[in-house]
Amino acid sequence: MDAILILGAAVWPGGPSPTLRRRTLHAAQLWHTGVASLIVPCGGLGHHPPTEAAAMAQILTAQGVPDDAIRLEDRSTTTLENIRNARALLSGQNVMIVTDRYHAKRAAMVARHFNLRATLSCPALARISMRQRLREALAIPAYAVKLRGTPRDLNQS
Repeated sequence: MDAILILGAAVWPGGPSPTLRRRTLHAAQLWHTGVASLIVPCGGLGHHPPTEAAAMAQILTAQGVPDDAIRLEDRSTTTLENIRNARALLSGQNVMIVTDRYHAKRAAMVARHFNLRATLSCPALARISMRQRLREALAIPAYAVKLRGTPRDLNQS
């Protein structure tokens, strides 16, 4: 693998959301097992600082991942932007995307659109809420339409 991409999740007023923390801890475990030498935390500023990527970097360094193994993508606010912007930071096309199981299908669809060879790795999650299921049921067809109008080549975006 060229890199581990952690897709963004919310930062709450008190710090990282459980989703952001779960994804980031999972990515740190993958890094420690040698899956890839680079981790790209993705996510810009939401409703509360810091950026999602910066919050993930703090968790990663607390888990023993060195700063030089972390490359922040801290401008994105959507799954499409997470993956498109992260792609510009990569030296290759083989990535492991860390996200939750309910979000994996959409992430894989976006990665394919941007010509990434992606493997998905999802941290354990006790249950998927009806809200999460509904969000993805609506987002997947919306993204299919959106991707038709999105250039695959970074130089065209």
